[in-house]
Amino acid sequence: MAEKKIGQLLDSLGTTVEMDEGDLPVDALVLLKVVKADGAVSMVKGASDALDWLTSLGMLNAAIEIERSGFTKLTDEPDD
Repeated sequence: MAEKKIGQLLDSLGTTVEMDEGDLPVDALVLLKVVKADGAVSMVKGASDALDWLTSLGMLNAAIEIERSGFTKLTDEPDD
């Protein structure tokens, strides 16, 4: 299995994120569901170059909590 850049792949899947003007992404953790040539389904993980295992684990757990709770904004953001 070879590593490959996935920017265009994510674009083709319609992947988007909500960000404000001036926000600076610093790390990325990507999970992909993949259907193999033989029809088997698997999952692969990609990460930005600087992402360490501890931050990766924290981001994964944060994502799980976001999915479970429906969390949509930071607690320090003012209510509109």
